[in-house]
Amino acid sequence: MEDQEMQLKVKRVTDKFTESMYVLANEPSVALYRLQEHVRRSLPELVQHKTDMQSWEEQSQGAIYTVEYACSAVKSMANSSFYFKSIEGLLHQAITLKDHISAAQGRSCRSDVTPSPSPLASPPKSPSSS
Repeated sequence: MEDQEMQLKVKRVTDKFTESMYVLANEPSVALYRLQEHVRRSLPELVQHKTDMQSWEEQSQGAIYTVEYACSAVKSMANSSFYFKSIEGLLHQAITLKDHISAAQGRSCRSDVTPSPSPLASPPKSPSSS
């Protein structure tokens, strides 16, 4: 009887040991199978998110470049006040010179209007020619 009891106990131990080995051997493969399922389901969505993020990054880089360019243009405009003042001074000088030229031309036109001697009259003699 002891023999049968011993065999029963050994069988139980070996069955438990076999079951444990089976679970240990298959558990990682089940876990990997579940991971594979999850990756297959979620990968297309992740790829779409990555594509969207790359597109947004390109757009934001373009916007950043545009803003930096606009800022540099505004800064250079602020620095150009010296040149505008110089241009303003030159314009005032040009206007003044034009007024002087116009006035001089007006005087010369008035002096041209004075009657000239008739071509029939003899030209006046200079004192040195006598």
